[in-house]
Amino acid sequence: MAKTAFAGRLAIVIDDFGYRPHTEYQVLSMPTAVSISVLPNAPFAAEMARKAHAQGREVLIHLPMAPLSKQPLERDTLFPSMSRDEIARIVRDAVGKVPYAVGVNNHMGSAMTSSLAGMQNVMQVLSRYPFYFLDSMTIGNSQSRQAAAGTGVKVIKRNVFLDDTSNQDDIRQQFNRAVALARRNGSAIAIGHPHPDTIKVLQQVLSALPSDIVLVPPSALVNEAASPSPAPTPLPAPGRPRHRFQGVPQCIVKQAPPPVYADAMFSVIFSSLNQTSWVTQIKHWFASVPDGY
Repeated sequence: MAKTAFAGRLAIVIDDFGYRPHTEYQVLSMPTAVSISVLPNAPFAAEMARKAHAQGREVLIHLPMAPLSKQPLERDTLFPSMSRDEIARIVRDAVGKVPYAVGVNNHMGSAMTSSLAGMQNVMQVLSRYPFYFLDSMTIGNSQSRQAAAGTGVKVIKRNVFLDDTSNQDDIRQQFNRAVALARRNGSAIAIGHPHPDTIKVLQQVLSALPSDIVLVPPSALVNEAASPSPAPTPLPAPGRPRHRFQGVPQCIVKQAPPPVYADAMFSVIFSSLNQTSWVTQIKHWFASVPDGY
């Protein structure tokens, strides 16, 4: 079905790839605009990243970051107390384990993403790679965008979690919320997981996607998010005159003027002076004065 000219753009990212190939292959049967985010230390990380890329699907690194709550953590989870060098080592290792990645988003991370100093180290490291950062927004006061300032790393943010619960009605409601946000704002980003109930709902709703909604990978929304406010309108350039001034052309004399000699010059000067009124009066005065005066 053809999309309308003013379609809302919806990006869907399925996290936690690399542990459950059986359900993850079902995600890979969905439209290729549905992107995946792969946990670097998962046993099937590289395999799933390669298969997704071969389909033309966008791949992200699901980078583990420290949460505020106590729970089991992935190996090489990032903490705010880590040095930049240690973060650089973990990111470098993750890049090697998740081939073809074009972006990064955080796995958990409420403690890490709320730390400005910690996220500044992350963004400085990510600036060495051609990655965007998708903030999963596991906490409201995430510092990702502030930390990325001046690094060149572009940050986009998740709008909707599809599966906070495993109830299919709840998942469907969250999907409809994402669609409504895409219509209202022009775009939206939804994140889900390769759970059976999430997959079942997505298979249903994506097969009947409204005609005014188009699926896009997250990278399609990067430039839009990077410029949240329009740039000031520049002043119009002054109009170009119809006939521009080209300067005065050099005047070339074809024949040298004749030379002027001193006697001729003085002759002209005296001749001119002779014709003035005061010289004439002096002549008359001398003529009237007796000889010998």
